[in-house]
Amino acid sequence: MGYRDYPAGKKVSIWSEHNALMMLIILNVFTFITLRFIMAVYGLSHLSEEKFYSNIFQWFAQPGDPTTFMTRPWTMISAAFTHLDFFLLLSNMLWLWTYGYIFQDLTGNRSIIPLYLYGAIAGSLFFLAGYVLFQGKTMGVGASFYFGASASIMSVAIGTTVLAPGYRLFPMISGGLPIWVLTVVFLVIDVFYLAARPLWLLPHLAAGLMGLAYVLALRSGRDWGTWMNQSYEWLVHLFDPKTQERKRKRARQEVFYHTGGKLPYRKQTNLTQQRVDELLDKINQKGGYENLTEEEKEVLKRASREDL
Repeated sequence: MGYRDYPAGKKVSIWSEHNALMMLIILNVFTFITLRFIMAVYGLSHLSEEKFYSNIFQWFAQPGDPTTFMTRPWTMISAAFTHLDFFLLLSNMLWLWTYGYIFQDLTGNRSIIPLYLYGAIAGSLFFLAGYVLFQGKTMGVGASFYFGASASIMSVAIGTTVLAPGYRLFPMISGGLPIWVLTVVFLVIDVFYLAARPLWLLPHLAAGLMGLAYVLALRSGRDWGTWMNQSYEWLVHLFDPKTQERKRKRARQEVFYHTGGKLPYRKQTNLTQQRVDELLDKINQKGGYENLTEEEKEVLKRASREDL
C-alpha cells in the first residue's frame, strides 16, 4: 500500500498556531535553551555543575525514588521535554518530526499531543517501578533520574507504524521505503543507545506498548485524547477575554432579546362593556363592521371570546 492510499487528516501549515507537532518541538527546544542558559550562568558565576543539577535540573528530570517523586509529580511530564545534550535533542527532534508529521497527516491535529503525553506517563510509571524493583543492583548511567523525549517518541513511532504499516517514505525512489523498515532501524538505534542505561529500557517498552494501545483504541472509535483536548480548550477559553465577552453577549441576547418564538409586545385596549357598546353603535351608525379599525375589530373579537 502506497502512502497515497491513506486518507489524510486536515492539513496544517508548519508555522500555524494550531500545529501540535510544532508546539511539541518548540517546547523541547525552549526547555533545552532555558536549561543551557541557566547552566551557563552558573558557570559564569563560578558555581559548580553539581549545584546546577541539585538546584535546577532535578526539578525538571523525574527522580527514580518514589518518595522524592511524590514531592515533584509534575516531572512525570516535564521530564519528557528535558534535554541537556544538543545532539541528543537534535536526534530526538528529527525522529519526532519524521513520525509526528506522518501521524498528524493521517489523524489530524488533535491526537499527537495526547499520544506523546500518554507515552511520557507510561514511561514515567515504568521507570518508577523499575527503580523500586532493581534498587541496589547495577542499573547503569542515569539510574537516579529519568529525562528526555525518547520514550514519548517511541510511543509516536510505534503508534504511527501500527496505524499505517504500509506507509512509504520517498515514494519516488523505487516505490519508496516502508515505514516499518524505518521503525526497525529506529528500534536498533534505541536499544544500542540504552545499552549503558538498562533501566531506561522499561520506559521505552511501556511507551511503545502505549502507542500500540492508543492507535488500536483510535481505530475502534475510542479517542483517549478527547478529555485532554477538551481540558486544554476549557483552560485556554477561561483566560481568553474574547471568549468571555462572547459568552456575556450570548447571555444578554438570551435574557433580553430572545423571545422563544413569541410575538413582540403589542398594546391592548382595556376591555369594558362600555367600550363594546360604543363599537356596536359605531357599526350601526357607519353602516358595517368593515368601517372599524384593526384595533377596534380586535377588541370585538376579544369581547366575543370573553363573553362580556
